[in-house]
Amino acid sequence: MSNNRVEQLESTVAELESTVTGLTEELIEAKERIRVLEAELDADTPTRVPERRAEPADEDETPEAEPDDVAEAAADADGDAETSSDETEDSGSDDIIVA
Repeated sequence: MSNNRVEQLESTVAELESTVTGLTEELIEAKERIRVLEAELDADTPTRVPERRAEPADEDETPEAEPDDVAEAAADADGDAETSSDETEDSGSDDIIVA
């Protein structure tokens, strides 16, 4: 009987070793697939950092804005200032309008 028990244990050990070997191979393959997918994802995902210009700019030099951009920004700022001052004047009055 003890001979039969030893054979069963040896058989079980062989099955477990085979299972561990198979799972180890699957784990290695899965890790490799994950690495490939992450590499593809990194290559496909655009970065949030804008691309550098072809001409290298001096780090100490601040780029100048175009005159049209400056005029447009000033006009936007003037429009915003008028809107905000109108709102403050209206909010200060206690008039009640009934329609």
